[in-house]
Amino acid sequence: MNFETNKDVLDWYERQERSLTDEFIADIPWHEVKDHPLDKRFIPVLLYMRDVETLTDMYHRELLRTPTGRDPHIRKFMERWGVEEITHGEVLNRFLNEAGYETDADWQEQVRRDVSPKYNATAYGLTMLTKLIGKKFTATHMTFGAIHEMEAALGYRRLMALAKHPVLTHILNGILREESVHAQFYRSVARLELERNEFSRKMARWVIEKFWAPVGQGSLAKSRTEYAISVLFAEEGALAGVEKTVTQRVQQLPGFQGITKITDVISEMAGQPTPAMETA
Repeated sequence: MNFETNKDVLDWYERQERSLTDEFIADIPWHEVKDHPLDKRFIPVLLYMRDVETLTDMYHRELLRTPTGRDPHIRKFMERWGVEEITHGEVLNRFLNEAGYETDADWQEQVRRDVSPKYNATAYGLTMLTKLIGKKFTATHMTFGAIHEMEAALGYRRLMALAKHPVLTHILNGILREESVHAQFYRSVARLELERNEFSRKMARWVIEKFWAPVGQGSLAKSRTEYAISVLFAEEGALAGVEKTVTQRVQQLPGFQGITKITDVISEMAGQPTPAMETA
């Protein structure tokens, strides 16, 4: 899809129907969850995914305080994006409950309270930095968002393939449809913002190279990130998916030719050698 303005991207996004509607959630065969085995090693992964989705409201508030969040088209996207991501977390939490892993009624508040002071300080510093740089930092924000959405989608696909739980697969397919739309928005706006000037391209590349980490790391403990990555991507051949569906797509963005940061980080966490780069 070719877009010429951020408004074009927003118009496309608003035409996309939601997947996790009230009807979809009500029709999930919740009573069948316990009829299928769920390997206990996936419980911490599901909790990690649930918490990452739940903390979207925190990321949302942070972004609103920056020049990026004041872009009317990005802001409008984020309003719906935030609602959809919170819904993903709630559905994953219910699945855990139905599977026999009971959570407290205030689990969402617990997740927010557990965010480290260090993360909050870092987020505050980044907000101040973006205010100094201004709108040119939007390309960095959108590139980060695109990578995180693509990475999260791949994580869900890996979990489906490994867990082989039919009800979980049904739920994750619904989440994936919304995540793919989010990724398209972020990637499309990132491309437009990166094309605007060389400074935006250099800044975005430098920040990704220096500071990118798997989605959730920082707000959640690094040990939890490492566990999720090791479970999802330790299997032989799993990193090929990272290379194909995340890294190579990032390399297609202006200024990101040849970048390998995402594959390198995930391969290190998964304890696997980096897959050989495909050549044209």
